[in-house]
Amino acid sequence: MLAAAHPRRRRWLDAAFLLLGAALIVLSLGTLAALLLDLLRDGLSRLSLEFLTSFPSRKPDQAGVKSAIVGTCAVMFVTAVTALPLGVASGIYLEEYARKNWRTAIIEINIANLAGVPSIIWGLMALGLLVYALGLKRSILTAGLTLGLLVLPIVIVATREAIRAIPQGIREGAYALGASRWQTVRHHVLPYSMSGILTGAIIAMSRAIGETAPLITIGALTYIAFLPPSPVTPSPPFVSLSWLDSPFTVLPIQMFNWVSRPDPRFHANAAAAGVVLMSITLSMNALAILLRYRSRRVIRW
Repeated sequence: MLAAAHPRRRRWLDAAFLLLGAALIVLSLGTLAALLLDLLRDGLSRLSLEFLTSFPSRKPDQAGVKSAIVGTCAVMFVTAVTALPLGVASGIYLEEYARKNWRTAIIEINIANLAGVPSIIWGLMALGLLVYALGLKRSILTAGLTLGLLVLPIVIVATREAIRAIPQGIREGAYALGASRWQTVRHHVLPYSMSGILTGAIIAMSRAIGETAPLITIGALTYIAFLPPSPVTPSPPFVSLSWLDSPFTVLPIQMFNWVSRPDPRFHANAAAAGVVLMSITLSMNALAILLRYRSRRVIRW
């Protein structure tokens, strides 16, 4: 009888754990849905072409997010160019090339620790190193480098985990056919691990686009009524980098500025800016998911 009671007890425990997990999932998703519905309810009434193409204003009915959208896209571009290539290359080196000794162990521990450092610490570091020591000004370049350094450990960890999941037999088969280490990584390891790497990139960029504390620390503006210079010029070399030195603002800081005002119409503007920020984030994620799907399809065929 005791032997028969044990399986029955385990089944009850499994059922209880399943119900608890389902209840927690429903609670979490329900809370998220309620927050999103509240944001949409307050913000959709203010969303219009005029809102997207107007500069911030002291009059809530005339205020828009044009400069914040451009600043967000510019900062995210610099962040992606900084963090993704360097993070992927670092992950490849640590997994495929670096010797497993006490030096690499220290590096791995520090990378894991850096992934948990509060964002305000990165802002203070950027203020002292990039703004004061290197003289990069309080600009788009400084903001992009700050957020790039902030999410760099996330990209490195995700890249390493994706590469580590590739079976060793694939590498050994490539070596047996005469491939070099780089040829093995380039033609076998990277294609199979690309979906995991892109997942890490999605997480990293999604965190970066919502950060406010480090950007306020390095001097992001809360009110800006102009755009940075165009990166395209009509005369040779047809490309200008002067926009990197421009002052900036981003959508989270614009939202913070509006929420801090007592007028409820500014609160509606902040909700509309939140909808725009969520749309940009989902668009970035959709692009990364599309690239991940295409990489899987190429491997399949």
